Amino acid sequence: MFSQTVEYALRAVMYLAQQAPEARTTEQIAVATRVPYKAYLAKVLQNLVRAGLVRSQRGVGGGMALARKPADVNLLDVVNAVDPIERIQTCPLGLAAHGVRLCPLHKRLDTALAQVEKAFRQTTLAELLAEPTQSVPLCDFPPVQSLPVLPQE
Repeated sequence: MFSQTVEYALRAVMYLAQQAPEARTTEQIAVATRVPYKAYLAKVLQNLVRAGLVRSQRGVGGGMALARKPADVNLLDVVNAVDPIERIQTCPLGLAAHGVRLCPLHKRLDTALAQVEKAFRQTTLAELLAEPTQSVPLCDFPPVQSLPVLPQE
């Protein structure tokens, strides 16, 4: 249902929320989240920076960091920054007879999209981090002692 871009963006912001307020390099984020660094992650992070969810810091100790507190970022913010949910406003088939009166199928699909939007709007990164679980997000168990070195191109 969600694009790979959305999945990658959510992984990246969850990792940054875990590390907040510290900045992490794109390489560190890539390794921790298992997102392809060169091919994808840099573009995803640029979208998150443009949306004001992530900030980029240059220089020693720089990298990427959340621009807001985890409690102030909801999942819908992240989704909308990279691949917004498109609600069904008019007949997707362009049938003039339907116009804005959706058929039962498209009405049901739009209702489901509205429920997803609502759930994502109501879920913050802080809530996800605080949720009790046996599965720690984005971590191997036992914890990896050091990050692997990425090859330089």
